[in-house]
Amino acid sequence: MSDRKSKIDDDEALSFHRYPEPGKIALRATKPMATQRDLSLAYSPGVAAPVRAIAENEDAVYDYTSKGNFVAVISNGTAILGLGDLGAMASKPVMEGKAVLFKRFADVDAMDIEVEENDPEAFIECVRRFGRTFGGINLEDIKGPDCFIIEEKLREYLDIPVFHDDQHGTAIISVAGIINACELTGRNLEDLKVVVNGAGAAGIAVLELLKAMGVRGQNAILCDSKGVIYKGREGGMNQWKSAHAADTQARTLEEALDGADCFIGLSVKGAVDKKMVKSMAADPIIFAMANPDPEITPEEVREARSDAIMATGRSDYPNQVNNVLGFPYIFRGALDVRARTINEEMKIAAARALAALAREDVPDEVAAAYHGARPTFGRDYIIPAPFDPRLISYVPPFVAQAAIDSGVARKPISDMAGYKAALARRLDPTAAILQSIQDEVRSRPKKTIVFAEGEEPSVIRAAFAFQNQELGEAILIGREETTKANMRLVGVPEDAIRVVNARLSDRNADYADWLHKRLQRRGYLKRDVQRLVNNDRNVFAACMVAGGQADGMVTGTTRNYAQALSDVQLALDPRAGERVMGMSLVLSQGRTLFIADTNVTEFPAADALADMACEAAAAARRFGVEPRVAMLSYSTFGNPAGDRAEKIQDAVRLLDARSVDFEYEGEMNADVALDPDHRRIYPFSRLSGPANILIMPAIHSASISTKLLRAAGGATVLGPMLLGLEKPVQIARLGAGVSDLLTLAVLAAHDLSAEAAAEEAAARRQAGSE
Repeated sequence: MSDRKSKIDDDEALSFHRYPEPGKIALRATKPMATQRDLSLAYSPGVAAPVRAIAENEDAVYDYTSKGNFVAVISNGTAILGLGDLGAMASKPVMEGKAVLFKRFADVDAMDIEVEENDPEAFIECVRRFGRTFGGINLEDIKGPDCFIIEEKLREYLDIPVFHDDQHGTAIISVAGIINACELTGRNLEDLKVVVNGAGAAGIAVLELLKAMGVRGQNAILCDSKGVIYKGREGGMNQWKSAHAADTQARTLEEALDGADCFIGLSVKGAVDKKMVKSMAADPIIFAMANPDPEITPEEVREARSDAIMATGRSDYPNQVNNVLGFPYIFRGALDVRARTINEEMKIAAARALAALAREDVPDEVAAAYHGARPTFGRDYIIPAPFDPRLISYVPPFVAQAAIDSGVARKPISDMAGYKAALARRLDPTAAILQSIQDEVRSRPKKTIVFAEGEEPSVIRAAFAFQNQELGEAILIGREETTKANMRLVGVPEDAIRVVNARLSDRNADYADWLHKRLQRRGYLKRDVQRLVNNDRNVFAACMVAGGQADGMVTGTTRNYAQALSDVQLALDPRAGERVMGMSLVLSQGRTLFIADTNVTEFPAADALADMACEAAAAARRFGVEPRVAMLSYSTFGNPAGDRAEKIQDAVRLLDARSVDFEYEGEMNADVALDPDHRRIYPFSRLSGPANILIMPAIHSASISTKLLRAAGGATVLGPMLLGLEKPVQIARLGAGVSDLLTLAVLAAHDLSAEAAAEEAAARRQAGSE
């Protein structure tokens, strides 16, 4: 169990919602509004064209407006959280919060609408009249049984998804957890004996979804505050409860739980006691989801028995049933196929997707949410964590495919793999670049990448992912016993990755001899070199690469960058005619920038700056970017003058003498280099557009600028990537996580793929000339 979260006081919460401006959402224009022509296109007269197109074909509204990515979050405030009926305006902070979650987790634009109407029929008529302006409607915090009536009628009237999240969101997440709990306890849903306590919207929705997935009616008992809902009961009944009346002799919750496999609580604190838990079947599944306090606490359940699988609605216990795992991704999938509704098939697909994701190895972002403790599929991890970055590309395709298969999609998706890649790009701007790099690596003969720090759990997991994603072969350098023990610890099969012990390798002596010949005139004795090969995994791995036993390497997570690079350079030289340097790829506000040198040369001279420009331009082309290089300085074209600016001018003259095949200019300020209109003031500039490669005058300016862009500017930074060595080597930052290490391994393999592609192109040109 994780530590209890710190209490949030009212003053802190009020301040959060009030400052720096009231509320949590705002409107952002998606088109430029800088000129009179922009305004004419956006409004009159340009807007008339889409008006006529939509009048002729109403479905064209998805093509010319934001409807396809817009959801209305609607409430009347009759059941706000656990606070009750506090009115429509009191629900607005909650609805704004829901809108923020839609945007944060699935890039769905959402608007909150608070309707001051408690009569269900009047509420329905109100929403019916404006509902179709949106791509979907998320109903929220509406009391039962009104919520049943409202959702049912609006689904009839509107041909867009209408989804009451308090019902179906809770049901989908709960059922995902129950699927996995059954997996762990060897049960089938068809045989599961279930007791649901709480016959409100959420409780009935959970029971309906379980039955839709195979739970038999005779094995399901629904209870409310008066006890079991059984056939023939008259008091406290309605049509929704009656639909689930059981043929049973049990009359109380205690009697219903005797021998039950599963308890699902959506009721009140203290509804279940330890005696009831003890009466349940072996390996009981207990979902106590009353908020803020569950029907029974995990501590009480543990005191009663040790074999239970437990979930709650709270974030300070394992297995939190959190609706944010559902509604953003369900709507994302529904919107992307322009679904007419969200049906049972789509809900089942979402539940199964979430269950499947929880069984996969978790990324670093999830481990961070668990304070560094990496959860693995098991009794304390049956539901994915809300901050798992894979949710956006994992769940919506299941929902979209179910919509297509069940016939409610207006716009079927033919390329589901492409759709998944597009989803990943929505929230991670590096995803598109990394996806294209991975595709290129997979398309060529597989290369072998050696992971020098092979005993580290994060390195093991990165190496396994590299192999598992069919990007190439991985080799771990480490002691067999320690490495395999850590492989078991992180759930990687012991025989999945080749492990090489440097000291015991049959190539150890050959590497020592070769390295001694290389270093003997640099002050290294034979015993010094033997010690390096035996004990320094970076040196051993670099020898493997130099000797052709591996194609590239990754290191750095346990040693600082400068030391790791120094180790590697004992065995590997710069590529002929190139300079070793670090380059970072920065994505900010739709702009892609390459910044160099971020890691190697502290104060580069003019010739070094010229070399860096050539090296960075070549690297940018390997990423599919046509280079426009700016040599940056504190001055622009001699103003103001100074000794340091002269060095940049000299570098530009050196590039002039080399007759390079890319655009370059300098010396210039960063704002001038990035200004697409800078030629208005400097018409002599050789750049045809804003620069996309920035060569910094010193390592500190490069490092500071990339970190500043990431921390204050919200940019995404990939790298730094190491360029210029004769063989591909990538060095991670200290303590780098799995995703960073995997990315660097892919970049190392990509260097080889790009080199092979260049050789193939040269061969084709040669054949053509002959």
